Amino acid sequence: MDKRLEAFKRLLDIMDDLRVKCPWDKKQTFQSLRILTIEETYELADAILNNDLAGIEEEIGDLMLHMVFYAKMGSETNVFTMESALNKICDKLINRHPHIYGDVTVNSEEEVKQNWEQIKLKEGKGNKTVLGGVPQSLPAMVKAYRMQEKTKQVGFEWEHKDQVWEKVEEEMAELKIAIHEEKDQGRIEDEFGDVMFSLVNYARFLKIDPETALEKVNQKFKKRFEYIEKNADKDLMEMTLQEMDDLWNEAKGV
Repeated sequence: MDKRLEAFKRLLDIMDDLRVKCPWDKKQTFQSLRILTIEETYELADAILNNDLAGIEEEIGDLMLHMVFYAKMGSETNVFTMESALNKICDKLINRHPHIYGDVTVNSEEEVKQNWEQIKLKEGKGNKTVLGGVPQSLPAMVKAYRMQEKTKQVGFEWEHKDQVWEKVEEEMAELKIAIHEEKDQGRIEDEFGDVMFSLVNYARFLKIDPETALEKVNQKFKKRFEYIEKNADKDLMEMTLQEMDDLWNEAKGV
């Protein structure tokens, strides 16, 4: 037998045992596992961001366990099984890759994406709009990026990145006006949101993942601030901003 199939069968068999014999595993439901699955997903994302290949391997296994767990619970209620879930994704992939499994010809990655979105709309799935398939629970920045990517596939897109930057500057000017005129907080919040959305769009034109870029800055900020905490010769509350900034600049060279 293919070693991949042997390993997968081993995991399925272990899940069968755990669901019968382990008090914790027997107690779990779709709802109780949900937050743990989200946590595991972010742990995989961290490993990828840090280029931790051993960590990626481990987190793939953890997430695979969760998928097997959900399939096991589905089979217990006769709603779906691992077999049906895997066959559905196989059917979906074949249907959405007509340039591989059909007679469609494509000349670029963009044409593949456009075909994918058009096929999704034809499939229905309860999502009759271009943006219907974007999960509501996605983090706001990721959601903005995904919505822009999807509307791009139907032609709702600027032609040049300079046009996008002009939009960023326009939105920033409107934010400045709202702040200067001391508009209500809701108006300022709206204008700030417009700036963020336009910056996400500009990042996309630069072929930058804004979520990844921001997380890298988060990690850099954390590292430098922890350097301040470690090297301060007095309580932070007693330090001046200049003293902390001097240590911050030291941290840049570490």
